[in-house]
Amino acid sequence: MYDEISASGDESPSVSGCGPLLPTASASAKPLRQQIFEHVRGAGRAARTDVTRALGISAGSATTLTAELIATGLLREVEGLPRETGRGRPPVALEVVSEACHVIGIKLSDEVHSAVLTDFSGQMLADASLPTPPTRKGLDDLLDEIGVLVALVLNGSGKDMCDIAAVGIGLSGIVDHHTGTVPWSPLLADRDMDVATAFVARFGVPLYLDNDANVLTLAELWFGAGRSMTDFAVVTIEHGVGMGLVLDNRLFRGSRGMGLELGHTKVQLDGALCRCGQRGCLEAYLADYALAREAATALHRNPRNLQSPNAMLDALFAQAKGGNEAARTIFRRAGRYLSVGLANVIQLFDPELIILSGERMQYDYLYSDEVLADMHKLTLNDGRKACRVEIHAWGDLVWARGASALALAAVTDKIMGEARA
Repeated sequence: MYDEISASGDESPSVSGCGPLLPTASASAKPLRQQIFEHVRGAGRAARTDVTRALGISAGSATTLTAELIATGLLREVEGLPRETGRGRPPVALEVVSEACHVIGIKLSDEVHSAVLTDFSGQMLADASLPTPPTRKGLDDLLDEIGVLVALVLNGSGKDMCDIAAVGIGLSGIVDHHTGTVPWSPLLADRDMDVATAFVARFGVPLYLDNDANVLTLAELWFGAGRSMTDFAVVTIEHGVGMGLVLDNRLFRGSRGMGLELGHTKVQLDGALCRCGQRGCLEAYLADYALAREAATALHRNPRNLQSPNAMLDALFAQAKGGNEAARTIFRRAGRYLSVGLANVIQLFDPELIILSGERMQYDYLYSDEVLADMHKLTLNDGRKACRVEIHAWGDLVWARGASALALAAVTDKIMGEARA
């Protein structure tokens, strides 16, 4: 058997609660108060007895610490849990005070920016999108666009900027999450931009920045299939090729916060030119601009025309489905390079699951049986069950929700740290 595949629609199904459901080896490093809060948020609603069992703590500790969380306005008691057979009154449950905090998550992209406004329980209250010219921008111009997008999502929610505790942003390129700087991004005209400092100076709200593949991985970890998994990888194919990795139920970024740039691993010495300026990157054979580069030849288009890559690729895919062998060859070649990239991910990290996402996943040539068969042949399985592969949602709001999780996690750490101080 080759790897299993499943596909989903534009949005992940709604689930109760948000956040990782499994403990990590580093969970004990968090204050017990925070562990309780995050367990309740993850479950959606939980009785105190559930908390004691899940965290292995005494009933007295659970009672004391939940009372503190209630007193500080972070948790509240509600009724609604099912009554056990033969028992009396339904147990009182705990849930997050959703209105205690609000954050905004933003996905910055080449053609459309998107944003969501989320409450403290992880529920999305409003969303907005903003078309943008597909050109590299100066930092001030990008901040202008972010300002318009934030105003749109605030208007849709009835909130003001003073109601927002933090903003999370995901964008493509090399992003230093810890410092909020962007050494390089295809969206920015300049290198080494201190985006976080400029954002705070403009909007007066803390910013948490990360690579867009990482925020999509957070979306899976907080809201999707990764909630109950300890190890999985997300590979994205859109305007670029990205990767996010969860190890021990936590997002792995590398020692300097700039690891896992799968799109810029080399698959051909002195190969095709990548938009990063180097040659032979995996992205240079898979991303939008790489496929569009060859599509112009296959479709006999003038390479100087102003047709967008999306329109060009849609036309190329239609031609491939209609029997155009040149168009089919382009997708098959891209699929072979993708199989190499996925095989390398499996050999390096041995994940339980690889999730393929991004707008290009609408092109089924990239996850055909042949691609998965090639990936299987390139890995050392030694009779073991092969890594599962799933195709997941690629709507822009999924990425923005992941950015909201980035902000929620940071705000939670901050609030719990202040409570402990």
